[in-house]
Amino acid sequence: MPKGFEDKLVVAISSRALFNLDESHRVFEQHGLDAYQQYQIEHEDEILETGEAFNIVERLLQLNELLDRARVEVILLSRNSADTGLRVFNSIEHYGLDIRRAAFSGGESPYRYVSAFGCHLFLSTHAEDVRRALDNGIAAATLLPRSRKLANDPKRELRFAFDGDAVLFSDEAERVFKAKGLEAFTASEVASANLPLSGGPFKPFLSALNTLQKEFPSDAPPIRTALVTARSAPAHKRVIRTLREWDIRIDESLFLGGLEKGEFLRAYGADVFFDDQPTHCESASEHVSTGHVPHGIANNPELQ
Repeated sequence: MPKGFEDKLVVAISSRALFNLDESHRVFEQHGLDAYQQYQIEHEDEILETGEAFNIVERLLQLNELLDRARVEVILLSRNSADTGLRVFNSIEHYGLDIRRAAFSGGESPYRYVSAFGCHLFLSTHAEDVRRALDNGIAAATLLPRSRKLANDPKRELRFAFDGDAVLFSDEAERVFKAKGLEAFTASEVASANLPLSGGPFKPFLSALNTLQKEFPSDAPPIRTALVTARSAPAHKRVIRTLREWDIRIDESLFLGGLEKGEFLRAYGADVFFDDQPTHCESASEHVSTGHVPHGIANNPELQ
């Protein structure tokens, strides 16, 4: 963790997750790098539309205002060069986002700077960058385009929702399910009810988020968390005891027993949901912003 960041929640965001860069990306795909660079320079005074993660970033930064001190740091990571990235920073200034640090990697993957900045979370639209960040022990997710436009809710808390296995927890239990089926999975989880699960890629982020939560009044915190899992009783006991062992509080827990998660996420009012299963992510994206976590057995066909 860089000096001065020790007590902060640090989130890295790609420029394409923060802003809608679809038009300029089409120029790059159809006409190449030189045309893209010229396009960005010619349009650098045109403000970009907000992207998938904009509202999340805006609300995270607003927490600093509530605490009257900087406890959240947002880092911009971009495949642009500093020259073509000027349009991005002009848009950041236009929207009043307090983002001061950035890494422009000039066409290469910026994932290597995620660890250097000590980030707890990396959000991107580039799946390969996300995979590399996960491989280096950083919570990361590929933000999916929403299948339909969602109404902007000027509400209250910033609400995070997490899947359990292969996201908050390791995929050790999910491997049993994939290999032997539901009955064997349930029997294994009942037998291991008192044995805490190993941590998954999002455990450190949830822990940092929980620490930040504790700085606000417990009766009305501006951050709320939920576990939304396909597990059901009796496989719920191990999850509850694991979180207790970690000394991490989850505000709401939904044990859905295989039901589709989308409507429940909408009812909860999630600002973003993280899941390792592509099918769950596609369903959830109809209702809330969704990040695919390409981790664990569900994302490795060779292990299935």
